[in-house]
Amino acid sequence: MSAVGAGPQKHYAVQQQPAAGTCRHRYLKGEPLEAPKCTPGAVSPAVTQANLKSTICRTGGYTSGVRPSAYVTGKEKRLNAASYGFTGSMSDAEYDHLISLQLGGDPNDCRNLWVEPADPGHKKGSGVNNAKDPVETKLHTAVCRGQVSLVAARKAI
Repeated sequence: MSAVGAGPQKHYAVQQQPAAGTCRHRYLKGEPLEAPKCTPGAVSPAVTQANLKSTICRTGGYTSGVRPSAYVTGKEKRLNAASYGFTGSMSDAEYDHLISLQLGGDPNDCRNLWVEPADPGHKKGSGVNNAKDPVETKLHTAVCRGQVSLVAARKAI
């Protein structure tokens, strides 16, 4: 069970991150993974199985209305990179929600965000590539079609 964050806010503040150097990426078949002690995930209390149609499954989208500004996340990304000891190119890394916004992950809880390095085979300088993104989209579609529960989709991530 994931922690519950504060949920969407009208105004986001830069969140404190784990201390510099206290987190380490893990790798599975070359894919970068978060450090569970630093990034265990957090869900938004505003998204539940009962209100999917008015939140993550609504026409017109949900994520753009709850996403923190680049001003906030840019600062957090630099701080989180220090937490993870990440020294690679910031343009090739993603400040990623472990439980995606499209699955009701908390928008700005430090337990749900981490600097994700580029995937294997990534060409330096070509921007972010993240094999997890298409999986999140497929799970979102399955949740909105009623094929998978919200809890099961979050657990799958």
